Amino acid sequence: MKLTAQEQKEIKHDLQGLLHTKETALMKRCIQHSAISTYDHVLSVVRLSFYLNRRLHLGAPSKELVRGAFLHDFYLYDWHENGYIGRLHGLHHPAIALKNASSRYRLTPAERNIIESHMWPLTLFHIPKCRAAWIVCIADKICSAYEIIFHTKSLH
Repeated sequence: MKLTAQEQKEIKHDLQGLLHTKETALMKRCIQHSAISTYDHVLSVVRLSFYLNRRLHLGAPSKELVRGAFLHDFYLYDWHENGYIGRLHGLHHPAIALKNASSRYRLTPAERNIIESHMWPLTLFHIPKCRAAWIVCIADKICSAYEIIFHTKSLH
């Protein structure tokens, strides 16, 4: 997957106000899958979501897609530490991420749906309801599988 310099610039523009925060610094220290940080994971999901939307002409609003993808795992803890791994992280973290993101940022309905539904079908009653949410839900699964299987930083 290769994004153009212009596409990378668009993503950076859409992420203004999100990339250089104390929460983002924490995400860089928290492990998501294997040796991959939560920060690297969400950026992979951002890139793949953007790529799929653009290359397949899916028509999701780019800014909401990018912001929602970046915030989809905004739960702000390392789920591998302090015994959390046994507390059904996969079921609970979308609600925690949504609470954290909505307390810090003004979210659109699409961004809220992206965050709360990205673990569907595991979170059975939180279904993706817009194109952007479906794209992020699928991209998250692809990136997660890639990270777990290949133990690498991203799907560049």
